[in-house]
Amino acid sequence: MRHTLLPFSPPLIGDEEIAEVVDTLRSDWITTGPKTKRFEEEFAAVVGAPASLAVNSCTAALHVALAALGIGQGDAVITTPMTFCSTVHVIEQVGAKPLLVDVEPDTLNIDPEGVRRVLQHVPASSRIKAILPVHLYGHPCNMDPLLDIAREFGFAIIEDAAHALPARYKGRIIGSPCDSASVKVLTCFSFYATKNLTTGEGGMLTGPPEFVDEARIWSLHGMSRDAWKRYGAEESWYYEVACPGFKYNLADIQAAIGLHQLRKLPDFHARRTEIVRQYNEAFSQCEEFQIPAKRAEVDHAWHLYVLRFNLDRMTISRNQFIEELKARNISSSVHFIPIHLHRYYRDRYGYKPYDFPVAHREFQRIVSLPVFPAMTDSDVQDVIEAVLDIARRHGKIAAASPSAARG
Repeated sequence: MRHTLLPFSPPLIGDEEIAEVVDTLRSDWITTGPKTKRFEEEFAAVVGAPASLAVNSCTAALHVALAALGIGQGDAVITTPMTFCSTVHVIEQVGAKPLLVDVEPDTLNIDPEGVRRVLQHVPASSRIKAILPVHLYGHPCNMDPLLDIAREFGFAIIEDAAHALPARYKGRIIGSPCDSASVKVLTCFSFYATKNLTTGEGGMLTGPPEFVDEARIWSLHGMSRDAWKRYGAEESWYYEVACPGFKYNLADIQAAIGLHQLRKLPDFHARRTEIVRQYNEAFSQCEEFQIPAKRAEVDHAWHLYVLRFNLDRMTISRNQFIEELKARNISSSVHFIPIHLHRYYRDRYGYKPYDFPVAHREFQRIVSLPVFPAMTDSDVQDVIEAVLDIARRHGKIAAASPSAARG
């Protein structure tokens, strides 16, 4: 057993990032300025986006995307219960109503057929304006049928790609334009400390230039000109306030980290993929568990490795399993508690646990194991041995055999 705790997902910051931050601190510009602009441009080039806006979180990107699309009071947005709460919070915060749709059993992404079923029963007065799919764990959603629905009903699509860098759907990297020019598509990324690329805190919005430009105004107090444009060489101090905007800009200090993280992203992704290969090889033959789904048409970002329990083959619960891992110095987590189980949404909309049966059922048997680029093969083996040891001790076959349990 390990003698020190294996953390769940620490960042991997190198000397290049540190030197770039120091260079920024010694410069004349530490807030949103030239390095943030470079980061936007280089990020857009990597994902093939026509335009990009750096902000201080994926939550901010989602919020300004809704604002740029004019979604507000009395509107509705279709999304998933299987996500972090901020995905749904921003819909509430613009005055719109979230319409939750259950998830696919394999990927736990929003179910396009479920979206169609919901649309058959909602009144015409619902004013649905967008679909907000979440590329959960780094596995892209089934986007083609969602785009078909958006085209048919005139919806926009706002992709929550917090987990999805650098995932691909049918060869198209998430964040690049889809084939359907008639559908407005905006994509939101996260650079939180645990993400595949980090700036400590941060996010990015990509999409058509006209909507990204509108979002840029919303992201900084609704001002027509940011500080870099007002105080740079040969620029004017004058600005106008065009809307009651927010304070969501990303500073050059954070962008300095992102510039080098972006260059390391291919290596980071390759290491995550190798860790997943080792996990899958170890767990795929173990009847107590179900390994993560990966469809043939996607390249998975592997932000999270989510193992699922076959509860009928275990004598302990998922929560007890997490405690067993902790006792073996292995960190783990759960992603996520479904939205409809949280008190605020439960009380506001009267949700019951089985209103979204797939999300509710799968939540009870998921656990996220450590996966991060700095993991050594020895770390990976420690996780594998801990998981398999728990299965041996608490699997129903082991429990039925005293000699096996003693072994």
